[in-house]
Amino acid sequence: MKTDSAHLYWNDQWAAADGTSKWAQPEAEVLAHAETLPAGARVLDLGAGIGRHALTLAKMGFDVAALDAAPESLAAIRGAAQAAGLRIEAVEGMMTALPFPDASFDHVLSWNVIYHGDESVVARSIAEIARVLKPGGTFMGTMLSARRLPVEQSRASGTEISRNTWVFDGDGDKSHPHYFCNARDLLALFAGFEMMSLVDRIHDSPGSWHWHLLAERLA
Repeated sequence: MKTDSAHLYWNDQWAAADGTSKWAQPEAEVLAHAETLPAGARVLDLGAGIGRHALTLAKMGFDVAALDAAPESLAAIRGAAQAAGLRIEAVEGMMTALPFPDASFDHVLSWNVIYHGDESVVARSIAEIARVLKPGGTFMGTMLSARRLPVEQSRASGTEISRNTWVFDGDGDKSHPHYFCNARDLLALFAGFEMMSLVDRIHDSPGSWHWHLLAERLA
């Protein structure tokens, strides 16, 4: 089974999304951290969707690259950037092989993205994030919490295809592999980072537990 296939589902979602979608609204937490970045910082929005963060960060004056594996994502971002007169480097690619030079970003953002795969996919993605970040650069992202797993199991039949990695019956996002982790596993995966903040919180529906993390790349 291919374990990094969720972009195939999301490609259809991005094709149908517009400004009324919840995926068009930037997260306050993301913007609050952006306010602390140096003026003109080079920022990567990894798994950019329809560009809710990439577009806002570009409006704030940052040098933004937006990467996604879904072509419809990039089409939406390019169209919105052109309409707004913004410069965004929109790049199609996989999170396990980022098409950027070493140490080329001051900050990497990846909101609700890098847990789409098994543990090897997650580990390779984190290694790539570390590679493209400058020493001392920051990463902000979310991971699925193990606390959420029983909630998903109550909704649909699922199969653990490898350690901490589950696929659930149905035709939605969870029919693709998702990685659920506890704090110990998360900290092990981010061993190349200094953890600055780590909170397990519910998103927009009951039981939607996600880890929210802010970390600094070690030198």
